Amino acid sequence: MSSDTIKPKDPNFVEIHQRLREARFWPHFKDCIGAIDGSHFPAAVPASEQAKYIGRHGYTSQNVMAVCDFDMRFTFVVTGWPGSVHDTRVLHDTLITYADRFPHPPEGKYYLVDSGYPNRKGYLAPYKGQKYHVTEWQNARQPIGSKEVFNYAHSSLRNVIERSFGVLKMKWRILLSLPSFSLEKQSKIIIACMTLHNFIRDSALHDRDFDDVGPNSLSHVLPAGESSTSTSDELDMSDFRDAIANALVS
Repeated sequence: MSSDTIKPKDPNFVEIHQRLREARFWPHFKDCIGAIDGSHFPAAVPASEQAKYIGRHGYTSQNVMAVCDFDMRFTFVVTGWPGSVHDTRVLHDTLITYADRFPHPPEGKYYLVDSGYPNRKGYLAPYKGQKYHVTEWQNARQPIGSKEVFNYAHSSLRNVIERSFGVLKMKWRILLSLPSFSLEKQSKIIIACMTLHNFIRDSALHDRDFDDVGPNSLSHVLPAGESSTSTSDELDMSDFRDAIANALVS
């Protein structure tokens, strides 16, 4: 669970961040309040526990889910999940276990998430089976069609969480090889580093690591995924996504 310093500056999400006021995002993403993602941190675990902590990367890890704002501040974090656990399960459990502490999006607001999460009320995912990150179009054609244009804009905003995790791991190298403490203590080290990360951002200190990580890094193509039964929340959010996509090309 997160420390007291890892929380939204504006808990009611009234203010609209300046990033969202840029011409290519405004007014389409004006109700976005941040981004959510999971990241894997190497974990030292007993031999009897190793199997469930080995994730898709092939090493024992914790799956750490975090929320961040557009100032690259972490506003919520959950640690301790085995590396084999899917991001969606972590989020679903978090919304139940920490229902009184999680910074839920108010009515009409939403977080940006990647294709590992469902596209549902309060959580806006990109279109699957489409090019996604901005670097997919670097030195190549520009996005074509409403879905690619939407994904391009979505990724340009959502990569704030990827950049935040990137700076965190680059600055505090201990996170790349945590000592053989208990898993609880390893989790506390991750949270302590996130707290220091936020302190730097809140203090407006000049920091080379933050300066070096631009808004247009990383790339991948979204998998098509498998079809599943859609809930009413997912259908509503799909209509909302379509509305933004169409407005972006109109």
